[in-house]
Formats: sequence, structure tokens, C-alpha cells
Amino acid sequence: MNFEEPWRLAILAAPLALLLAYVVAQRSRRKYALRFTSVDLLASVAPKRPGWQRHVSAVLMLAAVSALVFGFAKPTATKKVARQRGTVLLAIDTSGSMAATDVTPSRLVAAQTAARRFITGLPAGLKVGLLQFDTTARVLVAPTSDHTPVIAAVDALSIGGGTATGSAIDSALAAATSLPAGADGKKAPAAVVLMSDGSPTIGQAGQTPEETVAAATAAAKKAGVPIDTIAFGTSGGTVTIQGESVPVPADPQAMAKIASGSGGKSFTATTGNQLNAVYDQIRRTVGFDTVRTDVTEWFIGLALLLAVLTAGAALVWMQRIP
Repeated sequence: MNFEEPWRLAILAAPLALLLAYVVAQRSRRKYALRFTSVDLLASVAPKRPGWQRHVSAVLMLAAVSALVFGFAKPTATKKVARQRGTVLLAIDTSGSMAATDVTPSRLVAAQTAARRFITGLPAGLKVGLLQFDTTARVLVAPTSDHTPVIAAVDALSIGGGTATGSAIDSALAAATSLPAGADGKKAPAAVVLMSDGSPTIGQAGQTPEETVAAATAAAKKAGVPIDTIAFGTSGGTVTIQGESVPVPADPQAMAKIASGSGGKSFTATTGNQLNAVYDQIRRTVGFDTVRTDVTEWFIGLALLLAVLTAGAALVWMQRIP
């Protein structure tokens, strides 16, 4: 919780001073009674007074004043609000290494399950597009607010050849920036979620795979489209090629470099459950906005309730309303 006028909290010194004065008054009253009154005579003739109950109304009154002070300081709270406009491009690696079974039942099947869950949980107003990349990158579903065909395309993913990561970033960026502006003349925010298990292996335009990725990442940064990356798989993954077991370790460093270079966040996952957790984090970032709301009325309401309780306690135990 934050306060728009935090300096006003200094007024809390007033109820604290009242509390101190109340404690001092009670102690002085007790000393005076013991000094000038016959305890035995007082017990026989004085009406029975409530014990701890007589302090309840005072405590409630001080709490009510404190609540008013907090309200006077204009408290605000943050909450997540589903985005009604925006675009998410989900790029999934379908290279041969995604057939590895170091993740049960395989990297690709686990990735499909997590992607399906991710898309289902996104706000209905958010546009989602899907790309797959192996030897080449292909836009399977252009960004759309109808998430059903996107989920169907995820279910239909199949294993291909190499890892054209740079081409995937270029294709995702082209799809994101080609969308028309809204009625206000502004384009909705866009983000790319790139999931891959290994290093890029295919370049383009005479560039090495690494150079292609670097150029595409720089273009995304310039366009203001962050890329959240997920390095999926373990260091011990293998695939069988022509009867031989070939190591296909995950490459978190390559993914982290893309994320940092584009202004996105990098994640790693070695199991299906971890991948679900990562997607949950990304969903909260790309699918929801954090907004501040004024909660002054809650403190005013609390103060009113405490004031009523103060009067009620005084009436019940002291037979009067302060």
C-alpha cells in the first residue's frame, strides 16, 4: 500500500498522544483513589464499575481516529487488470532436439501442453499469434482475439529440422508491427514469447546464426517489442539420429542474451511443471496491467464502523455515549 500524501501520516502522533494521556490519567486516578479512600468502605458503598470493559470504548475511539488519519493520507493499492488491447506472439521451437525425452513425455509435448494452458488463461481481448520455427520460421496463426484456432495450431505442431531463431524473431516482429492502430491512433502494446531448447543453428542473408539473432534482437529493441525467452530442457537431453544418441543440451545463455538485448525477461524450465509456472509469470506481465486504485473509502468506512462500536461499547458498559 502507498499514500499520495504520506506527510499527513504525521498526524498519527495525535492519537498516540491521546493514548499516552489516557494511560497516565488512569494511573493517576488509581493512585488518587488509593490515597484518599478507604478501600474497605469504598467496596461496600460504591457501585460496581466495569473492569477492563471500560477501556474498550477508548481503544475503539483511538482506532477510529487512526483510520481517519490513514484515509486523510490518500491510500492507494495496486491490482491487476486484464488488458483489453494488446498482442502476444508465441514462437515455439519445433527443431529436432524438441523430440528429446529428458522432459516427460517429450520436450515438444510438454511445450504444447504448457502453451495451450498459457493461451487459455490470457484475457479474451488480447490478440494472440503463433509461430513455429525449425529450419524456417512460419506464422501459423496471425494475431487474433479468437484464441480457439491458436490452440488448435499448437496441438498440430510437429518436429522439423534446425533452429532458425533469428528468422523466428524477425517473423514475430513483422507480425506484431503490421497490426493497424486503434481508434485512438495508437498501436496496442505487443510482446513476443520465444520458447526454445537450444542454440540457433541457421542464419540468413549470409550471416551466422548468432549474427542473425543479434540483428533481429536489435530490431525488436528498436521497435519497442520486448522478447520474453524460455530456455526449455535439461543439459542431459539426447535424441537418436541414425541409431546414434546425440546430445541436445538446453542453452539458457543464448535465450538470456535475446531477452536482455530486447528489453524482455529470461526464464528457464527443465520440467513441464516449471514451464507452466514460467508461463504463469509471463501471463501476468503480458496479459494484465498493474493499476493503482484509491482505497480512501475503505478507511473512512472502517472509521465509521469503529465509531459506532465505540458508542455501543460505552452504552453497554458505561451506560452513556461519549
